[in-house]
Amino acid sequence: MPSDAKILIVDDHEETLYALESALAPLGYRLGRATSGDEALKQVLRGQVGLLLLDVRMPGVSGLDVVRYMRRVEQTQHIPVILLTGFGADHDLTAAAFGLGVADLVMKPIDPWALRTKVRYLYDAYQRHRALEEEVRTLRALVKGPADAPEPEPRPALPHPDARVPPQRDSPTATSTTDRT
Repeated sequence: MPSDAKILIVDDHEETLYALESALAPLGYRLGRATSGDEALKQVLRGQVGLLLLDVRMPGVSGLDVVRYMRRVEQTQHIPVILLTGFGADHDLTAAAFGLGVADLVMKPIDPWALRTKVRYLYDAYQRHRALEEEVRTLRALVKGPADAPEPEPRPALPHPDARVPPQRDSPTATSTTDRT
């Protein structure tokens, strides 16, 4: 994932979108917006989303529905999600959200300082995770080599440094001692 992935802010109220964008602007990350769950899913599936700030209760597709769908799709299942709610603490909502792997559930009105801290941590951690995944893919490709390359010959086992330990049967040292008898 490119490092210019955006933070997608999803809320059905324009004033909330503006307030969240204003709170996150000092971080310097690219920000995107969506006003519905459907629109959010379309943007997430197009890629380039590194974090999702998502209102729980929206008309049509709810925030929890968006997360449920994202967790079933391989390319989106690890994108961190912060759910936003203005309806106070609800045990069922909390259980459902964390059961889906949501990173945090934040109550409105939102403290901009706390939100920036959470967003910075989650976004940067996700970017590092994606960079490591890419590095692992690259290293595996290097180790694997070209598909048409012949398999390398197995290297013979080295003799044990302690001469009192008998050599293994398939090592060159074992065949040379048995050939002498």
